[in-house]
Formats: sequence, C-alpha cells, structure tokens
Amino acid sequence: MRKANLLAANLGGTANDIEAAFYEALQCADIEKLMACWADEDDVVCIHPGGVRLVGVAAIRAAFDALFSNGTVRAYPERVRSVDALASSVHSLIERIEIMTPQGPQQAFVLATNVYHKTAQGWRLVAHHASPGSLAEAQEAHDSPQTLH
Repeated sequence: MRKANLLAANLGGTANDIEAAFYEALQCADIEKLMACWADEDDVVCIHPGGVRLVGVAAIRAAFDALFSNGTVRAYPERVRSVDALASSVHSLIERIEIMTPQGPQQAFVLATNVYHKTAQGWRLVAHHASPGSLAEAQEAHDSPQTLH
C-alpha cells in the first residue's frame, strides 16, 4: 500500500477531521499527509490566492511541493462556517497566515472555501479555493435579527 494510502487510512472520519489534518500538514510541510486529505479524483480543484485553477491531484501536488520548498505554511483556520449534507460538507473560513518579515512576524488573512465529499475512503477534500484578504475583509456581515418595538 502506498504511503499516502496508509496516511489516508489513518485520517479521521469526518470532514472536520480532514480539515484539521489538512491544516496540520500545511504547518508541518508534510506533502504525503496533505495529499492524503484529497480525494483521488480527476476533477479535484485548488486555487491559491492570486493563482491559477489547479485541476487534478498531480497539479495540486506539484503546487504544494513548490510551496513547501520555501518551508512550512503557518495557516490557521478561523471562524469556520459549515453547511453539511449526507455526503458533502462546505466550509467557509478565514485563514490566518503568520509570515516572518524583516520587521518581525506579521499576519495576513485569506478567505477560503473547502469542499469535502464522503467517498469510499471516507471524507476527502475535493476543492480548496483561497482568495487574498485583509483584516477588514476578514470581518463578517451577519443577518441582523429583526426586532419590532
């Protein structure tokens, strides 16, 4: 059994477990663990902030390999909102990215959507779409309750 398959077999059983494993793999620059989070489908999609649409496991792996050549990605999911169904889960979240600059550590924010499907191997990531954001854009607008006086 391939190493990625062994890692996939060890991943948890929910979309939330896969999401936690995905961000842990980013923070450790662990390409095998990261790829084990993805469904083994031809049409999986990943869009990095300002990047092109990557389609397929090989293209996604190559992009993350290139990203990891610069070290770990200190991305932390925050304010996760999910819409769940029997075989799919869509997570909208804010990624807080820690970046080391000559002036010291700085934070950046990315607006992201992660889509998970329940496959024969369990829950797997089928789409990751991340857009650059700012602290102001990281704020949320909510429906405000209607109160009659």
